[in-house]
Amino acid sequence: MNNNKDSATILIVPGLRDHVAEHWQTLLAARLPKVRTVAPLTEDKLRLDARVEAIQRELESIEGPVILVAHSAGVLMVVHWAARYDRPIKGALLATPPDLDATWPEGYPTPDSLRANGWSPLPRQRLPFPSLVAASDNDHLASLDAVRGMAADWGGALVELGEVGHLNPASGYGDWPRAEALIQILDH
Repeated sequence: MNNNKDSATILIVPGLRDHVAEHWQTLLAARLPKVRTVAPLTEDKLRLDARVEAIQRELESIEGPVILVAHSAGVLMVVHWAARYDRPIKGALLATPPDLDATWPEGYPTPDSLRANGWSPLPRQRLPFPSLVAASDNDHLASLDAVRGMAADWGGALVELGEVGHLNPASGYGDWPRAEALIQILDH
């Protein structure tokens, strides 16, 4: 990683499960010198506005360039945040965004509950910063074609990861060393 004083602060934006000790984002944060994580919510956990405001609060406390590193619903939070705020962002690594139009397995929020909490419609305009959108061939929350469409709409470069499931501990991913290489591309 770029360790000079001009390198970007990495802001980790977790998904709906927030902080998971064995998750690649948590392990990545432990290795990076300039990193912050959006704090877990204690209430309104499914309300999108609360999630977007948590990102904004954290960004207000960071001076200098920022790279966002979001996973799953954290990607959707970032896209909604970008539609509301115009703080300069150096870039974003957006890993395995879920498809709000897909049918998710039991145990996940339903499309109706997400809509009721402000997640739909998902902004699909070009993001005002460079992004890398990492996609899985076998994610149970979004097809590769759906993520390819999101990346194109957001103006992001698609990074196909192969069969990595949802890139989370349940899919066999704790550590994801490739994240650092992708962040380095954004922090050039």
